[in-house]
Amino acid sequence: MAPQPWLISRRKFPMFLSGLFVLLVPMCVIGGFIHGQKISYFFRPLWDNPPAPFTSIPHYYAENVSMDHLCHLHGWSLRSQPRRIFDAIIFSHELDMLDIRLHELYPYVSKFVILESNTTFTGIPKPLFFALNKGRYAFAKEKIVHSTYPGTVAVGGSHEDPFVLESKQRGAMNALLRHAGIVNGDILLMSDTDEIPSPHTLKLLRWCDGIPPIMHLELRHYMYSFEFPVDYSSWRATAHIFGPRTHYRHSRQTNVIFSDSGWHCSFCFRNISEFVFKMTAYSHADRVKRKSFLSHSRIQDIVCKGDDLYDMLPEEYSFKELIKKMGSIPRSASAVHLPAYLIQNADKFKFLLPGGCLRTPQ
Repeated sequence: MAPQPWLISRRKFPMFLSGLFVLLVPMCVIGGFIHGQKISYFFRPLWDNPPAPFTSIPHYYAENVSMDHLCHLHGWSLRSQPRRIFDAIIFSHELDMLDIRLHELYPYVSKFVILESNTTFTGIPKPLFFALNKGRYAFAKEKIVHSTYPGTVAVGGSHEDPFVLESKQRGAMNALLRHAGIVNGDILLMSDTDEIPSPHTLKLLRWCDGIPPIMHLELRHYMYSFEFPVDYSSWRATAHIFGPRTHYRHSRQTNVIFSDSGWHCSFCFRNISEFVFKMTAYSHADRVKRKSFLSHSRIQDIVCKGDDLYDMLPEEYSFKELIKKMGSIPRSASAVHLPAYLIQNADKFKFLLPGGCLRTPQ
């Protein structure tokens, strides 16, 4: 008796499923290994919740408006004498951004407190870049307090968690601040080298009474240069009225944020080699998934297109924002409301301005 057609179908169907399973499983494993971070970031709105929103303080400023008037617009009052400002930064190798920062903030800062380590956060030995280039910053010599931190070198391919090493170095800043002479009531800025508060923000911090004891500084975020404005998502920089419980950190410390307070220019380097150094040195070095990520030609191409160095999706908490930010960063032809020292020395820093995306190898 011939087998019924439905029995033949039932025998073939499991074989088809088995073959499909054998084919799909390796594909999913390989795809997950190569694109796991992309997959995770794409579905982030499903598994992660956004942090609590900040309470924004409006920021009033215009040229030729008196400080008394500006303080009162913020609901503050004018002081009889200015506070001292201590600008404390962990320095790695951002030589050009430090140059711009020191020149831009020099008239308003009492002490620039700079701490650098002889290793990266990933345990790689590195030169003391500030010490080797201190002649470049001689104009600010009397205001600079510089020290070094002995880092931990990775041994046998293993190293301490980069975020732990970063935290230890930030903790060492507290002792250096005391050595620099900070006292209760002074203003302490906690930010990275490439997170630069604007001069008019510092004027308000110096001259106004009634400012919050701690507030985050909302910075306009740029990538690679000021030709690629991203958004106003940079919030880690903070301003503190220094007190007994003030400790140097680079994380969320309050729910209050001062709007439009400066600039954050990420990966704003002159040379391709500087990009490679940071990609392998800072706390997110694990994002370098393949050796090809460090190719000079690839980095140059990405910098001119405004693409992502790590081939990652945006870190967003809603599908709306994620989809809106997918793809290249739109170019801007504006060089308005940027650091004055940058514009005054446009030829020197043309790689940071519109049309200057080409970098030198070294």
